[in-house]
Amino acid sequence: MSIQNDSLSRRAFCGTMAAGLSAALLPDSSWAATNEFQLKYLVGSCMYGYKPLTEIIAEVPKTGSNAIDLWPKVHGNQREQVDEIGVEKTRELLKKHNVNLGCITQYKLGPFGLQDEMRFANSFGCQTMVTGGKGPRGLTGGDLKKAVATFLEELKPHLEVAEETGVTIAIENHGNNLIESPDSLKWLAELRPSNNLGIALAPYHLPQDPELLAQLIRDLDDSISVFYAWQHGMGCMTKLPKEQELLQLPGRGSLDFAPLLAALKTIQYSGWTEIFMHPVPRGIPILEETSAVTAEINRSREYLKKLL
Repeated sequence: MSIQNDSLSRRAFCGTMAAGLSAALLPDSSWAATNEFQLKYLVGSCMYGYKPLTEIIAEVPKTGSNAIDLWPKVHGNQREQVDEIGVEKTRELLKKHNVNLGCITQYKLGPFGLQDEMRFANSFGCQTMVTGGKGPRGLTGGDLKKAVATFLEELKPHLEVAEETGVTIAIENHGNNLIESPDSLKWLAELRPSNNLGIALAPYHLPQDPELLAQLIRDLDDSISVFYAWQHGMGCMTKLPKEQELLQLPGRGSLDFAPLLAALKTIQYSGWTEIFMHPVPRGIPILEETSAVTAEINRSREYLKKLL
């Protein structure tokens, strides 16, 4: 079903109606408590490099989250670790620490290679999978719209499996992809043929203009499934001193996340938020010690919390 460009989205309308009913029934203090907007955090396993899944899962609750995003090589190797230790052992680990499999990131499989992986995700109750968009690059205007429409047509058989398994395929605006610009994201949101197709929004790959990013969030509205709390900083393609590399994280680099969070609150965003960065080289943890990685995630989470 296509997204309509009405100023009031379906979710916003329902939220407004629900809010009105709640306000009529609850005291002021209860009304404030029930309407406190919060982010739903997801921990990317690759933030810990190739560290053991047993170690990472134990860290997830310490970050204010109860969900993990499994990454395969080269960024992490935790998806491969599941195959090594077995599904039942993985289930036991998740249950022991009260952690859910919230997402699987699968760029190497691509949007047309996810069918078996979606069935695997479904077996864990995982409802989100992130990948990139395939198609020509650098297009604008009508050519871009046509290419996005073609991509979505080719994706339909895979969206049927997504609907069967209850998985949402979230396309990231990754650099050097069809879906990389604000316009490509808007066309994806408007033309998507199924609610099981969403967007993994990565500010890192977009102009570092907080007002532009905030407006884009409002435009994309309920098509956003994953929001990466991730800014460009000084980039992630060449080796930098660690303090400069960490500028990708919220609260460290120069990007003001306040307008972005205000926009997320406006649309009553209910998808995942993943505090994120890429180290150089890929596959190493963002900081050497596991406890330091967790502390750094929490540092960014506190920054975001203060803005809210």
